[in-house]
Amino acid sequence: MSATLTRDELADALGRAGEGDRAAFRIVYEATSAKLLGVCLRILADRQLAEDVLQDIYLTVWRKADRFDPARASPITWLATIARNRAIDRLRAMGGDRRAVPVDAATHVPDAAPLASTQVERSEDAARLNACMDDLDDRTRRVIRTAFFEGATYEVLAEREAAPLGTMKSWIRRGLMRLRDCLDR
Repeated sequence: MSATLTRDELADALGRAGEGDRAAFRIVYEATSAKLLGVCLRILADRQLAEDVLQDIYLTVWRKADRFDPARASPITWLATIARNRAIDRLRAMGGDRRAVPVDAATHVPDAAPLASTQVERSEDAARLNACMDDLDDRTRRVIRTAFFEGATYEVLAEREAAPLGTMKSWIRRGLMRLRDCLDR
């Protein structure tokens, strides 16, 4: 099992862990423990102490995984917040006599989720593409969608549409040129 999960896979594993699924909890641990240990080390600057806090973090995650809401935060953000808070609580409980790296330094926890700006750009690009696709005639739109979204070959499309192979290639070529012109505007 790879410890690298997508945001959705991690959210799903957290949800299942919240239902008491030990295998899902193990997946969450394997995918996130190194990152959360890094958060703790930045704050506490002591490996043994950070490992102790990490154990507390996962006890909290086990008890509270059912409260995770993927609509409010990414899974790694939710977990890193728990880690940060637990590490700061431990630091305070020790009387603050230890010097730690500033909390801002812990912001370098990688999150595989795309940035909000990237999501907006993708959404805008998809809207433009759909608008341009709507400008095509039904037959051309249908064969382009089938070719690119289902992976159908020219031969399969020609057979489905009862058209000669050369004609099918021309329909798709002209349709793609119209799409390119529309998107370039």
